[in-house]
Amino acid sequence: MSDAYIIDAVRTPVGRRGGALSGVHPADLGAHVIRALFSDSPIDPGEVDDVVFGCVDTLGPQAGDIARTAWLAAGFPEEVPGVTVDRQCGSSQQALHFAAQAVMSGSDLVVAGGVQNMSQVPIGSAMLVGEQFGFPTPTNGSQGWDHRYGTEEINQFRSADMIAARWELTRFEMEEFALASHRKAVAAQDAGRFTREIVPVGGFEHDEGPRRDTSLAKMAKLAPLRPDGCVTAALSSQISDGASAVLIASERMVLRHKLTPRARVHHMSARGADPVYMLTAPIRATRHALERAGMSVSDIDLFEANEAFASVVLAWAKELKVDLDRVNVNGGAIALGHPIGATGTRLFTTLLHELERTGGRFGLQTMCEGGGQANVTIVERLG
Repeated sequence: MSDAYIIDAVRTPVGRRGGALSGVHPADLGAHVIRALFSDSPIDPGEVDDVVFGCVDTLGPQAGDIARTAWLAAGFPEEVPGVTVDRQCGSSQQALHFAAQAVMSGSDLVVAGGVQNMSQVPIGSAMLVGEQFGFPTPTNGSQGWDHRYGTEEINQFRSADMIAARWELTRFEMEEFALASHRKAVAAQDAGRFTREIVPVGGFEHDEGPRRDTSLAKMAKLAPLRPDGCVTAALSSQISDGASAVLIASERMVLRHKLTPRARVHHMSARGADPVYMLTAPIRATRHALERAGMSVSDIDLFEANEAFASVVLAWAKELKVDLDRVNVNGGAIALGHPIGATGTRLFTTLLHELERTGGRFGLQTMCEGGGQANVTIVERLG
């Protein structure tokens, strides 16, 4: 069985809703990062075995297998197929897992990535369209679901509040975390830490999300998202647009083209948890991954835990005793944004580049996902 080697990882800047990327067709966003993988490479794109992309709400411009559309929009060979994956917020992290598994199983070269234009296709559009045609939401009306979980409200905002209550996280504590995310992202921008990983789109070169002027005082003025809750917009990930992609190769391909792998996939897995709490699965998934890999928290140099909400990452870190100084060191989705289908490989891209910058060996990435799920990827930097 071959190792899955990381040859390159790139991303677009992340645009705000209605911002610089809002008018770009999702297929063109995906095509942009795909082309970038081969721009300075000796590899013929025709050697690619498959293209696996994550995307959520595959409607309108994101419908019709966006992985295939993006590859063709990039101008690359028609004989290369593509497939689109939906594991909610973890879609492109799962795409990375499927691509790595393919290489380990005999494929030589697979592109993994994700794309989401949330300005054009609002979050939850698939469910809203279904309701327009008289269909119930994924759980409403399901006798099996109601028997097992009841008919109580199921949504991420309630889940974020429930997590804050269960892990005794105060609003002020979460606001301090959110402010730190913005400050870390701004510092990373100013230091040029994202320059190597970002492929500019036109004249757009920088993430639009980080707020230089935010403060605890400003955050304190925001109303909670739910009447009886404590989570506000400032403690939530930003609705965003963007794309990201990773090129994964076998040892045979590495030797054939005399490539220099930047990293290898050390471990990958996914676990589920309570779908009512929904966002707690990274806790179980991280424990499972570390046990399977024969590792502990102390073996990991850097963590990327998606900041869907401040409460999610704080509860995860509290439960696993992870030092926050090693988590999202260049800011997270609260500051940088969360283009849901693209975030998985965006996090991976940032993690890889930061391991290279700091000289770390192992990085661990995890993120909460709809339905109470989480993926975990452990990557080992080479060289």
